[in-house]
Amino acid sequence: MIYDIRHVTRFDYGTSVKFARCNLRLKPVDWPGQQLLDYALTVEPAGHLTPAHAEAGLANVTRLTVEEPVRHLSIESRARVSVDRRVPVPAADDPTLADIARLARESRDLSPACPASYLYPSPLIPLDRAIADWCAPDLSPERGVLKAGIALARRIQREFAFDAEATLVDTSPAEAFAKRRGVCQDFAQIMITGLRAAGLPAAYASGYIRTLPPPGRPRLVGADATHAWVLLWCGPVHGWVGLDPTNGIWMASDHIVVAIGRDYGEIAPVDGVVLGSSAQRMDVSVDVAPQDEPTRS
Repeated sequence: MIYDIRHVTRFDYGTSVKFARCNLRLKPVDWPGQQLLDYALTVEPAGHLTPAHAEAGLANVTRLTVEEPVRHLSIESRARVSVDRRVPVPAADDPTLADIARLARESRDLSPACPASYLYPSPLIPLDRAIADWCAPDLSPERGVLKAGIALARRIQREFAFDAEATLVDTSPAEAFAKRRGVCQDFAQIMITGLRAAGLPAAYASGYIRTLPPPGRPRLVGADATHAWVLLWCGPVHGWVGLDPTNGIWMASDHIVVAIGRDYGEIAPVDGVVLGSSAQRMDVSVDVAPQDEPTRS
């Protein structure tokens, strides 16, 4: 499947911004099962773009510097991505969770995707005893890693309610867990908390998921949004496997990976500093369009 993706972030400031310096993580990374075919990034009305090094996680980072007064700023990212990713199938000879925990601790991989980097708590995803205890029944050490991973993702999907009003971007996993409500970021963070508590390497994945319109209706432009899910390292053979606890499904050809990190703080699509504004409003529009699917405005 080939997708055309348009991601627009608009800022409206209360007063003129005299200077802004932002990190943009909007260009999809290279990752098994997907290939970036084309990419363009534009900023209006002004801004200087330079490549930057990812300080943590797996991300393509662009530094945006604005050095002239602006009241409005638009950042538009356009990507064409080919995705061909098979759905994993649990098997009797899969490594157990005990095997995975041991292999991750023993790994000598020094790349950004090394499993050892994702074993431990991170600033936005600390260990939490209540979450660990709740996840534990699905994470018995003798259980096969693929079977255990999808079981936990599906349990979160069944027992938590999607509610966009229940949490904010800085809501902790513990607070979302107590409410049993939240959005994709909350469900991913809860699942990662439980996996890491069991000694397993788990990463936070950010990107897009294809959404399907109602039967007989064309897809609406701008109706999609960024999405978050979990990557679980499943050993040298399977590698990193994606699990989507919001939907209770595997990461497959409907998912497009943009960035991967220990938590959202390492891979936020846009972050930085702004000088000279008393207030700001941010609007985000995302459009994920398969090439063969009609759209309407």
